[in-house]
Amino acid sequence: MDQARVVVIGGGITGVSVAYHLADAGWTDVLLVEKAGLTAGATSQAAGLVTAFNPSSTMLAWRRYSIELYRRLGVFSTVGSVRLASSPAQLKELERTASRARGVGLDVGVISPAEARRLLPAISPDNLYGAVHLPGDGFLDPHSATFALAAAARELGVRIRQSTRVTGFELGPRREIRRVLVDGGEPIDTELVVNAAGLWAPRVAEMLGLFVPSTPVDHQHVALKAVPGHELPNDMPAFRDPDNLVYGKAEHGGMLFGGYEGEPRARWLEGVPWDHAARSLPPDWDRFQPLMEGAIRRFRFLADAEAVRLVCHPDAMTPDSNPLIGPMPGVRGFWMAAGLSLNGFGGGGGIGRAVARWIVDGDPGVDIAPYRAWRFADTYREP
Repeated sequence: MDQARVVVIGGGITGVSVAYHLADAGWTDVLLVEKAGLTAGATSQAAGLVTAFNPSSTMLAWRRYSIELYRRLGVFSTVGSVRLASSPAQLKELERTASRARGVGLDVGVISPAEARRLLPAISPDNLYGAVHLPGDGFLDPHSATFALAAAARELGVRIRQSTRVTGFELGPRREIRRVLVDGGEPIDTELVVNAAGLWAPRVAEMLGLFVPSTPVDHQHVALKAVPGHELPNDMPAFRDPDNLVYGKAEHGGMLFGGYEGEPRARWLEGVPWDHAARSLPPDWDRFQPLMEGAIRRFRFLADAEAVRLVCHPDAMTPDSNPLIGPMPGVRGFWMAAGLSLNGFGGGGGIGRAVARWIVDGDPGVDIAPYRAWRFADTYREP
């Protein structure tokens, strides 16, 4: 019989972050179980862009801390980012968010179109109303970042067991967690479980009769070859253009960009297959076309760019696009850190620290109300 003070389920950035921060807070008897290998879920397909900018003061704090953590691990490229306003309405939105961000201590202001073009000489001046420059933003490699954090967790005493799928739980008389059952291994005695299983989190919660409204929604990004005469420098700031629905960064002289589709496709409404792992899904160029057009509006020369590949990967989305965090009513000792809704690497460090603090000290250190795991009523059971 194996045992651990805490069992963390899921070897993506969120699970690894929770395990690391629990050990960092002194709870070193932590076992992380992962059904395939580390980063085998949505983490493996992430674009890896990280910005601190967010309208929520809690998420902004989490994102700032995440960047700090990745820097400390030596896995973060600080190229900065420029968020563009391609309409007067977006400029107003940037001004509002920048004002809120300053209120919680982020040094940020709105810059002129000319200043935006100085930072990003490759952009078209058309419909450019201003921007926000965040010099501390940047990007990381999802694999390197997750493995570096896992190595730091192991150094603090965390055990990581891969190719170990959770198949069920045993509860005590007061519906408290007693034991985690795994495929082909000894059961694990524990009193506390953190469900950080990402796309599979609803299936893990279902084993206890709990409902988690998180749906896999396709998200696509493309790698484009360098266009001769328009090679982009590797230290170019990352960009975000919400009106044109795209975000991206320079890569090998070309560009990696993704975006938000108007009619994204949800899949696996009955639950993500257990055998799905680090593979991407067949891409949909027709659905991606409006994003390609948006990118070309902002970077004219991309009309001549050749695609290396279009990657389609689902991410776990909740009804309000906010993560699900904290203890679940109905089962004592069962916690959630899932439904990241494309906040994975941005939120991962901060969310891991908040969950660990909440478990260890009883206080997550930030206002958790908009993210509590039990906020959705039964209305949301209909996929």
